[in-house]
Amino acid sequence: MTDIQNLPVLPLSDSVVLPGMVIPIELDESESRAAVDAAQTADDKLLLVPRPDGEYAPVGTIATLVQVGRLPSGEPAAVVRAETRATIGSGVIGPGAALWVEAHAIDEVNADTARATELVAEYRPLVTSILQQRNAWQVIDSIQKLSDPGQLADTAGWAPYLDQEQKLILLAEPDVEVRLEKLIEWTKKHVAEQEVADQIATDVRDGMEKTQREFLLRQQLAAIRKELGEDEPDGADDYRTRVEQAELPDDVRKAALTEVGKLERTSEQSPESGWIRTWLDTVLELPWSERTEDSDDLTHTREILDTDHAGLDDVKQRLVEFLAVRQRRNRRGLSVIGGRGSGAVLSLVGPPGVGKTSIGESVARALGRKFVRVALGGVRDEAEIRGHRRTYVGAMPGRIVRAITEAGSMNPVILLDEIDKVGSDFRGDPASALLEVLDPSQNHTFRDHYLEVDLDLSDVLFLATANVIDTIPQPLLDRMEVVALDGYTEDEKVAIARDHLVPEQIAKAGLEDTDVVLSDEALGLIASEYTMEAGVRQLQRAIAKVLRKVTVELDSVDRKAADHDQDESAHNDDAPDSDHQTVRVTPDNLKDYLGRPRFTPESAERTSVPGVATGLAVTGAGGDVLFIEATEMEGEPGLVLTGQLGDVMKESVQIALSYLRSRDQAGKLADHRIHVHVPAGAVPKDGPSAGVTMVTALASLASGRPVKSSVGMTGEVTLQGKVLPIGGVKQKLLAAHRAGLTGVIIPKRNEPDLDDLPESVRDSLNIHPVADVADVLALALEDAEPAASTLAA
Repeated sequence: MTDIQNLPVLPLSDSVVLPGMVIPIELDESESRAAVDAAQTADDKLLLVPRPDGEYAPVGTIATLVQVGRLPSGEPAAVVRAETRATIGSGVIGPGAALWVEAHAIDEVNADTARATELVAEYRPLVTSILQQRNAWQVIDSIQKLSDPGQLADTAGWAPYLDQEQKLILLAEPDVEVRLEKLIEWTKKHVAEQEVADQIATDVRDGMEKTQREFLLRQQLAAIRKELGEDEPDGADDYRTRVEQAELPDDVRKAALTEVGKLERTSEQSPESGWIRTWLDTVLELPWSERTEDSDDLTHTREILDTDHAGLDDVKQRLVEFLAVRQRRNRRGLSVIGGRGSGAVLSLVGPPGVGKTSIGESVARALGRKFVRVALGGVRDEAEIRGHRRTYVGAMPGRIVRAITEAGSMNPVILLDEIDKVGSDFRGDPASALLEVLDPSQNHTFRDHYLEVDLDLSDVLFLATANVIDTIPQPLLDRMEVVALDGYTEDEKVAIARDHLVPEQIAKAGLEDTDVVLSDEALGLIASEYTMEAGVRQLQRAIAKVLRKVTVELDSVDRKAADHDQDESAHNDDAPDSDHQTVRVTPDNLKDYLGRPRFTPESAERTSVPGVATGLAVTGAGGDVLFIEATEMEGEPGLVLTGQLGDVMKESVQIALSYLRSRDQAGKLADHRIHVHVPAGAVPKDGPSAGVTMVTALASLASGRPVKSSVGMTGEVTLQGKVLPIGGVKQKLLAAHRAGLTGVIIPKRNEPDLDDLPESVRDSLNIHPVADVADVLALALEDAEPAASTLAA
């Protein structure tokens, strides 16, 4: 700062004036008028100070009063020329009503440096390009003539794309290099934003012009065709031709021609025209006359099913029976299209991971049919099945029609996945909408709400999958043939793992067949001690975990071999490649890959004391063992039940206790407080099949005779001691086999269910069908001395 002047202050509320600018200022306030009057007494000098938000800026501009007069509107105004930056010092006393202060002139810094010259060379083209877009050619000439970097930077005071805050920064900055750097940054950002805005405006303008041009051309084309007596190629006549040439059933053709007639009478601008066209397109896309030929080779069909899936003999046999019946109907000429065909509806019910969904593709491949999967889990809208009425906006056909269209055939295999998880709410009940679809005596005239024409589904093979039957509505269940997939034995799991899971996971891990070998013994150990499931999903994950660790192991070996080969080749160019490394997974080293076994037989430990019995149950994940514990204590006689038991299971405990008391087998149970608990207390449990287990646990407690650790049981019990049949026998026996039990007690009336049990499981279990609880106790309780009773006096 080299010069100090006493000058009147002219505040600027909405503008910032940089040195070199000449601007008019309206004198609409007493402060501005007083400052101009005072300037006339101080050699026409005054200090222009920005005052944003009512506060004076620390830096202003010393300006010269050029002229005082009036604007064309008659308002008083003054023209000033800004000259030098100045900081505001202390106030001083001066003539008039103006505010006088000391103005300390600021010298510019770095105005003549090489860096400043480089920045000018970069900034000048940016400003010029902006001015060219605005056709400001005179201003461009002035910019080109400026050679002083500081003066060029201060021309930014005229820039409309800089806001007041940015201009205040420029005013307060005496360093020319810093001002130019900031201006280059701000200007580049503005240019980039302007380019984007211009591109958007250009695209919008081009789109509007194209739309207008197409509209005019279409109007002209329509007028020309009208004069020539021709219609548009995609008009109503085109639809009429397509309908007449399509191979449609008679009733469908009649309905389609009716809609074509409506289209001919409807204006192109009417929304109904679009609805009719969409409906006609949907009808014409359906494969009304397309059918695939089923395979006639029953042996080949069974071979494909056996190749794709191990076990599941019931399903395979039922499909072979379906194909055999269809072949005989064809030979006798009973397969009439449009009538009651030989379509079947099979419901595959079983725990997760047993192959219910994947078997659909195998069935389609075995029969030579197209395959479509329809996921029903969580579907709550009836329109998802039967379609929407055409009066609704966005109406479309239901999933069944869309599946037929996707298959491109009228006789595909349609898999209705997770049918037990279909819900219902205010939008309707999809399960009820499936009644007509899955009824072989009705689905030859299935009517979708959108199509409103009969669709023959009698030749479709429907496969439904479910985890449990309980949640499937009874009317819907009655229309399906239930095929139970209760789970796999250990031998079947080993076969599935060897033939399917291991090759699949080897490919996913990026390995070769020669990189790793999993022995059957190791696979059996994984299935028995590292997983506890009816299906094979956990087995698949365990195999994947083993192969991931093998991949890491091989990678380490390959790196060491590569380093070794590199060293050898450095000394001997003829060094042979390293031998290929094969990892062998056996029972001896399986723990290195999976850790310690997670599932080991625990029945012997749990039943080592009186009052604990091993029951068998069925859950959504398949069969499982269920331990029931009973104990007695001093206190007020009564019964305590824990373990989240349902009402039916609570009643089973009461029945068991009443039975023992009625037979004088309760000892002193009546004089003690009895506590019955079913572990896994966080899991709700219910059902009558634990009745015999309840009786056995209480009888063991009363007599002091432990329950045999190798025996599991299931069955409902009555007050008279009769053992009633229950469901899920196969799943329960498979669970007993997995848990290492050797003896199983089942109701006598469930004996026919043993025919469905795999022979290997039946041979390994000692199964006792009983009809009376006394026989259960005789088989289940250990022999003991009478004095061993825990309730003996």
